[in-house]
Amino acid sequence: MDPIIVLGILLALLFNFANGLNDAANSIATIVATKALTPLQAVLLAGVFNLLGPLLFTTAIAATIGKGIVDPVFITPLMILMAMIGAVLWVLITSFFGIPVSSSHALIGGLLGAGMVAAGQGAILWPPFALMKQTALYAIAGAVIGVVATVAIAHRREDFKPWNVIVGGLIGVTVIIPLAIATGFLKIGGLLAVIIFIVISPMLGFLSAFVIAIIITCIFRNYPPRRLSRLFKILQIFSGSFQAIGHGSNDAQNAMGIITAMLLAGGLIAEFSVPLWVIFASSLAISLGTLLGGWRVIDRMANKITRIRPYQGFSASTAAGGVLSLMTAFGIPVSTTHAATGAIMGVGATRGYSAVKWGVVREILIAWILTIPAAAAVSGGCYLIARALIGGTF
Repeated sequence: MDPIIVLGILLALLFNFANGLNDAANSIATIVATKALTPLQAVLLAGVFNLLGPLLFTTAIAATIGKGIVDPVFITPLMILMAMIGAVLWVLITSFFGIPVSSSHALIGGLLGAGMVAAGQGAILWPPFALMKQTALYAIAGAVIGVVATVAIAHRREDFKPWNVIVGGLIGVTVIIPLAIATGFLKIGGLLAVIIFIVISPMLGFLSAFVIAIIITCIFRNYPPRRLSRLFKILQIFSGSFQAIGHGSNDAQNAMGIITAMLLAGGLIAEFSVPLWVIFASSLAISLGTLLGGWRVIDRMANKITRIRPYQGFSASTAAGGVLSLMTAFGIPVSTTHAATGAIMGVGATRGYSAVKWGVVREILIAWILTIPAAAAVSGGCYLIARALIGGTF
């Protein structure tokens, strides 16, 4: 086997390992915050269920990563190698500083950067203009519906505030776009789906967690606090496991897509079909990263966004797990970080605006926005350096 392909496979597994250090911490942050489990017990739980996740779902996301961002005609093992280096460097740097970023988006940024430097913009599978226009129309329709409904409710309660308009618009888009995709009226994938769900996945997590927490509050409002706390600490173990399965099923496929694309580019397989050993190796790498622990990210997610009670931790984990599982079923690679952070903000918002530390949220949002272009710049720079050192084109 070509040494470049071997190195690429090792880097892809390192990427999933780094993903475990950063993203996988999201699935146990709420469990640690509420002391439902000790940190060691929590990482063991997450490690096991991250391993099981990819075995329970299809490999549609691996196909999106491996052949839905860069045209397979232009993919070479060295291009993928430079993309991996850029993505891994970005994830490791942000993990060191305790900043929860999207490993999926880092990888996509890496592919974009290496692909454009190696073969120009023509190598990128940009979405058709007609599809972008159709998506924009659905988004506008959703925003209008959301604004009208939110403003009507606010006026009825005599509690209208200007920011209700923005919130209503976001809620409308968050509901309408996934609904259009689920019903088949909007068929999106690849890069367009990734970009859209940078906004929608945290909002889905936010809304789902907010609604679940409100329902629980209504149902259990007469429960003694200590009894309620004990009950939901137990339930959190199940919701955390569900979220870890969702994370493993979605994010573990990043390395699967890269390794399979590299095997295809190297002529080692005839078609894009993920081998069983790739599934196991990718899942094991992300589980090992989780077991070693992304403790700084866990601390920020668990303690610095909002104060979390057991029922809220259950709500956040259930909401994030649901979002991740739904997106995996549609073959859309989304950010576990975005879904989990949105869910934590959602449960915090049930106690009012001031319950969420929006300064920390702003830092996280900036990192989200920067991830794809930053990873693209790093991988593109790595490609240029490699070309200068090796000479020629590749």
